[in-house]
Amino acid sequence: MRIIICGAGEVGSHASEVLDGKGHSITVIDAHAERLGSIEDRLDASTLVGNCAHADVLVEAGADGADLLVAATDNDEVNLLAASIARRIGVQKTIARVHDYTYLAQHSIDYKRSLGIDRLICPEFSTATAIAQSLRNPAALAVENFAGGQVEMQQFRTSKGAKAVGQALSDLALPSGVRIAAVSRGRDVVIPDATTVIEEKDAVFLVANADVFDAAHRLFVGKAPPRQKVVINGGTTLAEWVCRFLRGRNFAVRLFERDPARAERLAADLEWVTVLNEDPTDAAVFQEERIGEVDDFVSLLDDDEDNIIGAVLAKSRGVKQVISIVQRSHYLDLLYDIGVDRAFSPRIVASQEIEETLDDSRVRRLSSLERGVLDIWRVRPGESCDLLDKRLRTIKLTPNWSIVAIQRGAETIVPTADDMIEIGDVVLVLGWHENESDLRQLFDAR
Repeated sequence: MRIIICGAGEVGSHASEVLDGKGHSITVIDAHAERLGSIEDRLDASTLVGNCAHADVLVEAGADGADLLVAATDNDEVNLLAASIARRIGVQKTIARVHDYTYLAQHSIDYKRSLGIDRLICPEFSTATAIAQSLRNPAALAVENFAGGQVEMQQFRTSKGAKAVGQALSDLALPSGVRIAAVSRGRDVVIPDATTVIEEKDAVFLVANADVFDAAHRLFVGKAPPRQKVVINGGTTLAEWVCRFLRGRNFAVRLFERDPARAERLAADLEWVTVLNEDPTDAAVFQEERIGEVDDFVSLLDDDEDNIIGAVLAKSRGVKQVISIVQRSHYLDLLYDIGVDRAFSPRIVASQEIEETLDDSRVRRLSSLERGVLDIWRVRPGESCDLLDKRLRTIKLTPNWSIVAIQRGAETIVPTADDMIEIGDVVLVLGWHENESDLRQLFDAR
């Protein structure tokens, strides 16, 4: 494929390296010639000095015949303009990277649709989403990323005395838009049907539309478990997003910010968070605030070295799980080597989103659950799929498969028994590991 990358900064450079490594023909545009020098030295890529928001520069780069343009400069407005112009010139697909979440939120206008851009990505926002989801349940990542937050998933153990315990699923008054995707009991894992009886201490995989998730969750756990204690190091925009994603969940969050003015502002904006104007890596503060007793320490400072030091200190002082971000992706292996439990790089997140945009495959494995026994698949049904236009209650999929969610346009839902799969839908399916050939046949997704 012929791909144009606008911007040779952190995101643009990493995306160029990843896509060049996959054999694509890459052209990189940047207004600063010195940034392009390192790309010329490392990659088999063409470079062009210029303003990527200028149509003549895009034409010179070959936009009229390109398959993809990725606008990843440091300026949101330049990225939006470059992607919009490129589409009109003739690029098949366009992606614009933005920092300001306003462009993604669609509160008053859908910028992507209005400007004719195929996808907007905000690596920092996506990274914050991934971090928040990993704090809740790593298995939820695939489902919730697919659904854009409209659908939630959690794995948890049922509690003694909970309403669901001892009942068959058919006898439970589950809210509409709720599905038990899998049940794990000891060494056994099942994809349940209506006759499955829930027992105490079962590990349940609950998938539900976001607006009914909490109500469904209470049926299985009864009394809420102890709150998960989280410390966030740094009051960055990314940290603020993480706090917002955890709001209303079973978390007790403390945010440490060294700048007094910013700490005061965050305390006013994040009233559900305890904001402290302190350095949590200071030994006296660490001891006084009993940070060693928390469940999670998340380091989200702007400086990679400060994040690494903070994470290592927290781990060495007894924190159960330590999470950190780094801008430079080559630090990721180092972080795992020195004991950090989970690490994220916004520019790798951006590259993954770009690769997803390029992925036109009908079947793609997104994640695995329960020690790799089950897989979550994204499926685009073919026109000859026998499941199309049939109510799900009439289709026998268990015990091999479960339809977890259906995406139709901008909307993603957990289907009810009366819902149907239509041509053009994208379906999230849970099934047994290594059954891809059967899945392709079932959905005519060859």
